[in-house]
Amino acid sequence: MRIIEVELPGSSYSVIVGNHVLDSVASLIPPQAAKVAIVTQAAIPWSIEVPLQESKVFIVPPGEEAKSLAAVGDLIEAIAAYGLSRNDVIIALGGGVVTDLAGFVASIYFRGIAYINVPTTLLAQVDAAIGGKTGVNLTAGKNLVGTFWQPSAVVCDLGTLNSLAPREILSGYGEMAKYEFLGSGQLELSDMVSAVSRCVKIKAGYVAADEREGGSRALLNYGHTMGHAIEAMGIAGMVDYLYHGEAVALGLLFAAHLAMVMGRIGPEAVQQHYEVLGRFSLPTTLPEGVNTNSTIAYLHRDKKARGSITFVLQNVRGDLEVVPGISLSEIEAAFASMRSWS
Repeated sequence: MRIIEVELPGSSYSVIVGNHVLDSVASLIPPQAAKVAIVTQAAIPWSIEVPLQESKVFIVPPGEEAKSLAAVGDLIEAIAAYGLSRNDVIIALGGGVVTDLAGFVASIYFRGIAYINVPTTLLAQVDAAIGGKTGVNLTAGKNLVGTFWQPSAVVCDLGTLNSLAPREILSGYGEMAKYEFLGSGQLELSDMVSAVSRCVKIKAGYVAADEREGGSRALLNYGHTMGHAIEAMGIAGMVDYLYHGEAVALGLLFAAHLAMVMGRIGPEAVQQHYEVLGRFSLPTTLPEGVNTNSTIAYLHRDKKARGSITFVLQNVRGDLEVVPGISLSEIEAAFASMRSWS
């Protein structure tokens, strides 16, 4: 078992990573809590025992349907009817959809109550459950409504990954691949406790330095600008649907090609991206229909954009930087480069 501290001004919380650590959740519930609302989805085959408090399970819609303002309203009405008070706690048991939704509800119910994340997907364990970014989707794009609200604790039981379909594991690998460009070194999938812990430690460092994404934390979005666009297009039925991590993997490749056509890196750095994704068996081919015209509206709505299209890109030293002012001609050249790469 590993414990990583997320150190924030005036507060901190622990991220527990290990096998068979679900039982530790009950000990992390704040002592003043009388009731616990456990938010989960019907397909999640795990449960949390809360011996010292009254508890109730709240089932939210499947998949991305849960990340909607309608689902937020339904969940708040349900927990209010249950009588959850400002001293009580919400436990999010599930993947990133559940942690995003439950965290958002916790942040606005009574203007903020405690919540604990218990992520059961690899994607959520290395990314979504840590750092306090909560939110839901709009038709216009992913995660456009949300808050920063830190959990009281995060418990990553790697045993829960045994219930995942192979493609869900692959989605988690997409985020893990990103961390290799953020300094994790080569992650060994044969030792998942170590690999997940290294990813968590890197994210904890960025969150501690920039909790509300006003500066360096934006670098954690490497691959996400185009990745979110591809994912949103799939949700809308415009292209073949890709899981979040699969879309991020393609976003990493696109960012590498964009950096190359802008003269920031050379082809050897682009090839390194393909090699990293290859080790994780991640996709490297864009879905049919993903192009400048189909993605441009999504790129303008990206949360990093401040009046111009903005990407996180590598420079010649291999460091990541937030780069505004990307032109349409540069985006088109990056698509052309990616399609022709062999």
